[in-house]
Amino acid sequence: MEKWKRNLFILYVGQFLAMASMSCVTPFLPLYLQELGLTDPEEVRWWTGIIYAANLLTAFIFSPIWGKIADRYGRKLMLVRSGIGMAVTITLMGLATSHIHLLILRLLNGMMAGFGPAAIALTATNTPKERSGYALGILHSGSVAGTMCGPLLGGLMADWFGFAAVFFYTGVSIFIAALIVIFLVKENFEKQDRKEKTNFVQDFRKIVSRKPIASLFVSASIIRSAMVGTLPFIPLYVQSLAPSQDNLFFLAGITAASMGMANMITAPQLGKLGDKYGSHKVLICAAFGAILFSVPQAFVQELWQLIVLRFCTGACLGGMMPSIHVLVRHFAPKGMESRTYSYVNCAIFLGGMAGALGMGAVASRFGLPSIFICSAFLLLLNNGLMKFTLPDANRYSKPVGMAGVQDNNRSGEVK
Repeated sequence: MEKWKRNLFILYVGQFLAMASMSCVTPFLPLYLQELGLTDPEEVRWWTGIIYAANLLTAFIFSPIWGKIADRYGRKLMLVRSGIGMAVTITLMGLATSHIHLLILRLLNGMMAGFGPAAIALTATNTPKERSGYALGILHSGSVAGTMCGPLLGGLMADWFGFAAVFFYTGVSIFIAALIVIFLVKENFEKQDRKEKTNFVQDFRKIVSRKPIASLFVSASIIRSAMVGTLPFIPLYVQSLAPSQDNLFFLAGITAASMGMANMITAPQLGKLGDKYGSHKVLICAAFGAILFSVPQAFVQELWQLIVLRFCTGACLGGMMPSIHVLVRHFAPKGMESRTYSYVNCAIFLGGMAGALGMGAVASRFGLPSIFICSAFLLLLNNGLMKFTLPDANRYSKPVGMAGVQDNNRSGEVK
């Protein structure tokens, strides 16, 4: 097996475990807080929100720091650091004796995060350019699969073994993934001889000065806001469509998982199309397809109609974020790939938080169906942004040699 393919397979497994571990606590977090001593329902809801957001907050803050270190010392080092760090903090969560302990450990877990950006940067820089769309699509499907399976696995393990055991088994799994990375992943990394003396503000300015990196950050945030912002409200919408069903939680899970399943299936195939025809074209076409399938969700009368439309929307989503990552790979300043991907990750975090808050406000003011119209509007706005800021991006997103762009031409000029 070629080295880049072997790395991709190993990183797929690691990405799955990392994302599953970050999301597996979601189904039983309120119940675990009750076990730790919180009894007042309002207090439980309050601390659930704080502890859930704590992980995202520190991950957002530390992501650029880990990206800078990865560019200087290698992406594999950051994979190992993140894997071992999260294994320790997640295992300790099972030993927490109060909600304050759990909050501190969630903050530390977010600080240790960074497996995803490091895996994307390593894959992007160690994969042949003509296969980068396919490789990043595969890696994206692992991330989606972990996010989708994490809550399900967490809920099942909590029922079978108890809350504390979930953290232990998850921590052990990530530690094993880190060991696999140590011994099996091979990285082609050339350490920079000169010492960088730039600070984070200077790094950010240099990165966003490379057109169209800034618009790609905005696009990643918009896509995340449009697609993920609707997820918290799916159970309520399912309840309105099937109010008499006894297995409401199961139906809500099926509806939510349908989009993730389609995303996981189509991401590698759409990545191949991006390698052949240009990731810019796949991004715009996929977003347009998601618009077409999002609007009818506001007018469905039966639950099966919503499930089918969510599946089709997820199939289109599989062509959006991987295409963003491929385009970032082409336009990122040389030697700053990890930092660039870390800022993409920050944009994704912001989009997710803004989407949940914004969609909540829209649903409260105009009703649940309006969130799907809002999602379609955001994607339409994203397509307009991409149309005007990436007029020649397809020339870069095709394999080297087809677009007339030399590999060492990093200044954004076509030779």
